[in-house]
Amino acid sequence: MKENFNVLILGSDFNCYYMARCYHELYHEKVNVIARKEIGVVSYSKIVNFKQVDDFEEAKVFVKTLNEYAKQRKEDKILLIATSDELVRLVVENQEKLDHKYVHNYPSLEILDKILVKDTFYQVFENSELDIPKTYIYPCKGNEPLDEEKVESLMYPLIVKPGNNIEYHNHKFEGMFKVFKVYSRKELGEVIDQIKKSGYQSNLVIQEFIPGDDCALFDSIFYCSKDKKVQLMTFAQIGLQERNPGGIGNCTVLVNGFNEHGYDEKIIEPLKKFMERIGYQGFAEFDLKYDERTGSYKVLEINPRQARSSYYLTAGGHNLVQYLIDDLIYHKEKPCTLMKEKIALSFVPKSVIKKYVTSKPLREEILELAKQKKMVNPLKYKKDGSIKRKLYLLAKDFGYKRKYKKMSW
Repeated sequence: MKENFNVLILGSDFNCYYMARCYHELYHEKVNVIARKEIGVVSYSKIVNFKQVDDFEEAKVFVKTLNEYAKQRKEDKILLIATSDELVRLVVENQEKLDHKYVHNYPSLEILDKILVKDTFYQVFENSELDIPKTYIYPCKGNEPLDEEKVESLMYPLIVKPGNNIEYHNHKFEGMFKVFKVYSRKELGEVIDQIKKSGYQSNLVIQEFIPGDDCALFDSIFYCSKDKKVQLMTFAQIGLQERNPGGIGNCTVLVNGFNEHGYDEKIIEPLKKFMERIGYQGFAEFDLKYDERTGSYKVLEINPRQARSSYYLTAGGHNLVQYLIDDLIYHKEKPCTLMKEKIALSFVPKSVIKKYVTSKPLREEILELAKQKKMVNPLKYKKDGSIKRKLYLLAKDFGYKRKYKKMSW
């Protein structure tokens, strides 16, 4: 039985949609969603009540909108679920200004800054339990020259990415990538100049490139309770990433409970230890990459929220919204669970998996799970099957086929 509470989701992307789906699977009713703009994955859905608010990600508008929403609700509590880094930060920074009805589970601003600001993350946790790639932090503000010795010590090719993603995405420019891979000193200089000219003034992360394609990437999701104890964790091998410039780093295919290098539970022990040592709370996603040179798993970054591909937890019997409700509404204590169930998640058609997942063992595992009906697409929900939505998803499948053909590597 649903107690006297309401759920409000902030955002409108893949992450937002599957969190709405998690809610609908529990209660078979629509959930309210607020965002700055509506995109197809949400706009054609029958499981959400969507409200568009211009400038929603400006603090004053954000607080005013949420407080007006709270006044209109009769429930005692409103569970707040943010689906992007920007929205998580807005919740944490403005929580004292929000109506007392709101409950959420996010880390403190201090921890959020250490994790969300990538250059800070690499510097603060360089000597922690985490195995982190060799990194050089370069300040864009001012005219500080590159430390050529540090750059050369990393060896080409190199990875270049913004230390502050939120500021970076506020300065759009042609040729903008989430992550750049550069092969020479000349190319490195060109990328830095391009980013500086956009107006971005925070630090850049210049990092060693860990050899390997998409199949060398791994995903580990954690849920830490309000009491800062790990309740749920996963470890999944990724098969493919997005193929558009802004989407690099976003997974499109993965398998939980499988690792072609051997599924060893000890891999995530340092991650669990780290989360509880720093007093983390809420969902978090570790992006990792297997380093074939050392047989280790390098932590590329931590996202302070559920990831856009995290629906596989719900498909494996661990509903993400249920975890929040049990913790924040019912105050249930749960033992730490490592989700071992083999579940494949894919946003792309099987033809794309067959053609572009390079690892034979991983590809065979995914296709076998598909035969066993253990592969799920978070966007394809039988109870949300309007004609417009079906056409939208068909077009998306076609778009993925075209995209991977055009930008395969």
